[in-house]
This record gives sequence, C-alpha cells and structure tokens, in this order.
Amino acid sequence: MNRPGDGVAGSDSKDIDPPMAGRVPRHLAIIMDGNGRWAQQRGEPRHAGHRAGVESVRSTIEACVEHGIGYLTLFAFSSENWRRPRSEVDMLMELFMMALAREIRKLDKNDIRLRVIGDVAAFPEKLQKQIAEAEQRTAGNAGLLLQIAANYGGRWDITQAARHLAEKVAAGELSPEDIDERQLAQATSFGEVPDPDLFIRTGGELRISNFLLWHCAYSELYFTPTLWPDFDKAAFSEALAEFARRERRFGQTSEQLDDKAGLG
Repeated sequence: MNRPGDGVAGSDSKDIDPPMAGRVPRHLAIIMDGNGRWAQQRGEPRHAGHRAGVESVRSTIEACVEHGIGYLTLFAFSSENWRRPRSEVDMLMELFMMALAREIRKLDKNDIRLRVIGDVAAFPEKLQKQIAEAEQRTAGNAGLLLQIAANYGGRWDITQAARHLAEKVAAGELSPEDIDERQLAQATSFGEVPDPDLFIRTGGELRISNFLLWHCAYSELYFTPTLWPDFDKAAFSEALAEFARRERRFGQTSEQLDDKAGLG
C-alpha cells in the first residue's frame, strides 16, 4: 500500500484522466450526503442507504491509499443530526458501533490511524469506549490518518478552541497578545493536521453545512449530484482530476505562481 506522498496510482476509470503528478490533495474532506435519498429512490427504508454508504467509505479509504493521500476527514454525524427522528439516530449509533467493530482490524492491518473528532461525550458510553479502544489500537500507525467527524460542528470546534485559549489566559499560561491564527488552529480538533486541500460534498447540495468552518478557508470546493452510496472509485478519480485542473493561488496572482515555478 502507498504511504502519504508516495505518488499517484492509476485511475480506476479509463474514461477519466488521472490527476497530474504532484496535484493530488494532501488532505481530503468529504460530506457524505445522499444516503436517505438513495434508499428512498429504491423504495427502501433510510437505514438501507446508510448501510450502503459504509461500502462507499471503504472504497474511498482504499482510493486515498492508492493515490497517496495522507489525510481523510469524513463528516459522519453532525451536531445538528440529533434533530433527526430518534429511530434514525439510534440506528446511526448502532451502525457506527458495528462499523467500528468490523473495520478496525482492517484499518490496523493496513497501517491506517483512526481519530474521531467532535464532542463524543454525548454518545452512549459503550460507543465512547469503542472509539477510545479503536483510536488506541491504531495510534502507532504511520499510513493514512482517517478522521471521523462525529457529533461535530464547525462553530462548536471554533467555540471550544476559543474557550481553551481563554482558560489558558485566565490561568496565566498565555498572554492575549500571543494568540494568533496558529494558536487558534492548534486548539481546534485538528491540532497539527493540515487544512483540507479538497472539500467534496456528494448528494447535490451546494453548502458546507457547518463542517470545518475554520479549516476550509482555502480548500477547493467540489460539489457532485452523485449520492454517497454511488460515489465509487470512478467518481473519486473524477473529483481528483478536477482538483488537478484548479489553480490554487492563496491570494497571489497567476503571474506570481508562474515566477515561482520558473515559468516567468
């Protein structure tokens, strides 16, 4: 299996040009949307879509490893999802526990490290224990870092980071003048993890839905109508190909980028 930075594997679809070498995102973030609609289109209950979505998670993890992507963050359960029907929330909790139990051995075997970011204290105690055990089991792995955002919200993340810094100031451990963007970024759930280069949302909605508000300031946004259970490796490669065609200027001009590349 490729390690982060080992290069780019070939495309899984002959109809889609593989991303250009050197233009693969270091960090990929995904809102996995469309499970419920996928099931409804087939006359099945919503939980059938969520179960089908697990297969797309597995496929996406494999594709990230194949393409040498170092970090993958998946939006599994938002802080707003508690508003859904209780039966669906309970089913999602059960599915999360089943997926952890079934997949953790494979993740560990393939040198993948698992982190869960979000307010996990709100989850059932059994699930909290499973999360802690899964994180501990894979803590020493050096391959892909898989972050599952569960009971996560971008505003929550910024708020808890600000609270953490305020507590350090109150304790005399930090001066207000020392607080800068780097300090705040490190206090978020990401810590030292780099910001996402590419942000994908499946399902056709054109919004970021309170996901990684701080971290996606310069992420390339990619929206696709493909429902999450249908997001296969061909769809993944298409997203990477689009990313490779983007010019990322970070506030600079195209001419400045050309000069840096020796093209001016």
